[in-house]
Amino acid sequence: MFFSQAGARPRMWEASPSEHKKWVEVFKACDEENKGCLSRENFKVAVVMLFGYKPSKIEADAVMSSVDPNTSGILLKEFLDIVRKKKEAQLYRNEIRHIFTAFDRHYRGYLTLEDFKKAFKQVAPKLSERIVLEVFRWRRELPHCPG
Repeated sequence: MFFSQAGARPRMWEASPSEHKKWVEVFKACDEENKGCLSRENFKVAVVMLFGYKPSKIEADAVMSSVDPNTSGILLKEFLDIVRKKKEAQLYRNEIRHIFTAFDRHYRGYLTLEDFKKAFKQVAPKLSERIVLEVFRWRRELPHCPG
């Protein structure tokens, strides 16, 4: 489940036939007027049904701006692609959370330098301590990391 290379990106993920069928059913249920496409509001409802949250205005704007302007909404093929990408991102975030939790041995919600060294010793034993220290220092400079 762990990435084999540092900085790896999410892999292409394929939905199971039953999951794909569910996505199509949600699309059809939200396409109230049977136009073969979803309006902005219908798309929001579909996201709530599949992911349990209402998309922000920014997310909805981004999706709608990517839609072919010659159509009156999101076509099934586009919808399935959007949902697949959202699912991939969700799985990637879950994997990152799982890795962090494995390294946070004391359940503190953050990693100390010692935690970081132990984690790298397990996953990259030949990596020099100097590089691990540089990575740790770089990570601490990121705005979202506690000081």
